[in-house]
Amino acid sequence: MCSVETNANLSSVAVVTGASRGLGKSIAMELSAQGIDTVLVGTSSTVQTVCDEIEARYHTRSRCFITDLSIADKVLDMAADINREYDVFILINNVGVGGTVDFLSATPEYLENIIGLNVRCTALLTHALLSNLLRQKRSYVLNVGSMAALTPVGYKAIYPASKSFVRTFSLGLREELRDTSVSVTLCQPGAMATNGDVKARIERQGRLGRATLKSTEWIAHRCVRQMFRGKREAVINRLAWVLSAIVPERVRTRMLTRIVKRELQ
Repeated sequence: MCSVETNANLSSVAVVTGASRGLGKSIAMELSAQGIDTVLVGTSSTVQTVCDEIEARYHTRSRCFITDLSIADKVLDMAADINREYDVFILINNVGVGGTVDFLSATPEYLENIIGLNVRCTALLTHALLSNLLRQKRSYVLNVGSMAALTPVGYKAIYPASKSFVRTFSLGLREELRDTSVSVTLCQPGAMATNGDVKARIERQGRLGRATLKSTEWIAHRCVRQMFRGKREAVINRLAWVLSAIVPERVRTRMLTRIVKRELQ
């Protein structure tokens, strides 16, 4: 199911899901650069490579779990192992998946994967580690949502819906935990250059796409900084926020749906 190396010297840690690449990896690097030990979660041995890179570059300790977070039992088994071995003072719920397809053509497996990672895993892992977080003098939860939560989009109907859950869950939990040691922050980054293909696709959207595109390192730095400041929402891409505020939802939905449809064709 998973692998973890036990080390009595590795006790107070930050747990980062989806840490093999993209924003999760960049957040893990950002935390490590600040001297924080990490427990990284990924679906393949690539996450072990990230651990090795962190230890070589920053001389902090990093351990990994390799498991499928779309399966509830595996999430809970992993959380039990983490609770048994570590004091968790940071939880980064970054793991997630998107996709573009007309809804009728989507397979049940496609739908289940998005719901499992974006919705179920975020809720279950937070619930399972919350008692651990509450034991710490000060602790933090950073949930990585998406600007897509603010705009329904055709051909991506399930993804924005799943990120809407992340948004409302995060803000509600923050209020519930207001008088505790746990601070919950919602991060809703805009367009990210997670890899060359994604960057090229966003840049093909024109000047607006290029203007809102940011690197994962840039976003990670700002997410972590605002998390430690105890912010309710980490404002990352101000231009994307302004556009969402001034352009009516119906107009945004139609405009983005046309763009996505054109990409599919």
